[in-house]
Amino acid sequence: MQKEQKNTKKVVISVVVLLVVVAALLCVYLVTKGTTNQGEKALTIEIVHKDGTTKTFEVKTEREYLGEVLKDEKLVDGEESTYGLFITTADGETADDTNQEWWCLTKGGEQLNTSADQTPIADGETYEITLTVGY
Repeated sequence: MQKEQKNTKKVVISVVVLLVVVAALLCVYLVTKGTTNQGEKALTIEIVHKDGTTKTFEVKTEREYLGEVLKDEKLVDGEESTYGLFITTADGETADDTNQEWWCLTKGGEQLNTSADQTPIADGETYEITLTVGY
């Protein structure tokens, strides 16, 4: 009987610990996900090709996330996953995975830690999509 009480106590403690961890992770997500801005926004999107040339796009949108804008303007194509849009093609140029090429997303020169679909936008911001070689 005492062994059964110990097992029940361990299960209850484990469930409580799990709930606390889940709540903490949810709080971290909500704090770090960023806020969106409603209304019309003007963005600058620069696509830097493999040969070093840059093409600049000035976009006006009411969308709240960068991925929506990139898709609406047909600037990129890619694969959807649980992590969001993985950009494979930008401005008609496709990254060659066999050469370790990939499209790096930056904002004002700083690399983003979110996918385009999870990146909130604000008026006046500049984003760069650069074909990068090497993982």
